[in-house]
Amino acid sequence: MIEQEIREELFRLQDKEYRDFQGALIPTVAPSAFIGVRTPALRALAKRYVKKAEISVFLSELPHRFFDENQLHAFIISEISDFSLSLREVDRFLPYVDNWATCDQMSPKSFGKHKKELLPAIERWLASDHAYTVRFAVGMLMAHFLDEDFDPVYLEKVAAIRSEEYYVKMMVAWYFATALAKQYDAAFPYIEGKRLASWTHNKAIQKALESYRVTPERKEYLRTLKV
Repeated sequence: MIEQEIREELFRLQDKEYRDFQGALIPTVAPSAFIGVRTPALRALAKRYVKKAEISVFLSELPHRFFDENQLHAFIISEISDFSLSLREVDRFLPYVDNWATCDQMSPKSFGKHKKELLPAIERWLASDHAYTVRFAVGMLMAHFLDEDFDPVYLEKVAAIRSEEYYVKMMVAWYFATALAKQYDAAFPYIEGKRLASWTHNKAIQKALESYRVTPERKEYLRTLKV
């Protein structure tokens, strides 16, 4: 079975020191769920396994037992070139994503070529009650819609998110910090007008202050807007 083959391969690549390091970084996952495979090795495996016809079996066997299996799953989805297929696999996998790393490192390469078709899916994900689905949606807006495809309406959608989930709040803050770097004139009124929840507002300012893409003059003023 391909699932057993993959698990054996992951344990062959195990780095126990890295396993312990990861466990400290990702507190939402039980320590026993980490194998300890480094990201470059997982990416290399994904490039190999995405070509196998039977990989659909692995992608359908959810939930996985190990964090590293989830990471590999995310990297395989990221390698799928067909937009419709990658979108279906994302929709199937998102309910099982239970940590920020798997969420943030899943970046389907087909999405950048199908931005118009991606937007309805982002709308669905934003409306989810699953924290990492919402985080993924905001991440996709940040990755694909803050440059030439930017529309101020996306700022409004992210600003409207209200959640007590730490990893959702962090992603909203990260999004607005990036928006201040890339679309300052559109994003700044949300900070000046204190349109975000207080914690998220302050965290967005903090992350903007850490960014080399925000000018010193703008940083100076942003410092005065903390609440």
